[in-house]
Amino acid sequence: MPELHIPDAADRDTLGAFVARAVRLDGQSLIRLRQRGDGVVEAWAVTPFEVLTTRAVAGDVTPSDITVSANELLAALTIAGGERMDPGPARDLMWHSELPAAGRWQLVDELPVAVVSELADRGVALARDNAGPHGNPPASLMDQAVLTVTGAEMEIKVQLRCLFALSGMGLFDSSISGDVIRVTATDSWMRLDARYGAVLRRRHALLPLLF
Repeated sequence: MPELHIPDAADRDTLGAFVARAVRLDGQSLIRLRQRGDGVVEAWAVTPFEVLTTRAVAGDVTPSDITVSANELLAALTIAGGERMDPGPARDLMWHSELPAAGRWQLVDELPVAVVSELADRGVALARDNAGPHGNPPASLMDQAVLTVTGAEMEIKVQLRCLFALSGMGLFDSSISGDVIRVTATDSWMRLDARYGAVLRRRHALLPLLF
């Protein structure tokens, strides 16, 4: 039976808040739990903005890589209680998103949270004004690069969908003065690290396979 062990109550609350946000954005959300070698569990979620989000807490998970229902994991974290819990049955076949390979992330720059928060708020208002028939903003709007960050001989274009994911998952707190979001990258991926988690997206679309 799968088991998730998170000794610290504050870490359980932190992970619970992350999972609750994922459920709020998508009631059928999945959470992928992965064990890092240093006694840390990474939780991954795919947002409706087609952006990955992640949050790490101290703990252990068995098996070391398992996908579970966000709703069932949230119940285990908030209702069952205790430092050892059953996160729910494995739903590994339902996870279809690529995760970045382990490697070194290069720091590109740091962005003031106040700037990111203001841009996200403007984007929400713009998306509201341009919502489609189902209430969703068009992909062309989501794909707009609202920030270009340069450093370490890299140029990273941050799309509006990334800011939506940061805001929608509650990964930053605009009331904390001087807080920043770190922009890091590899050749293939970009990452925005905020106080309560990170957003990741491929820098370049994968080429389709031809048969």
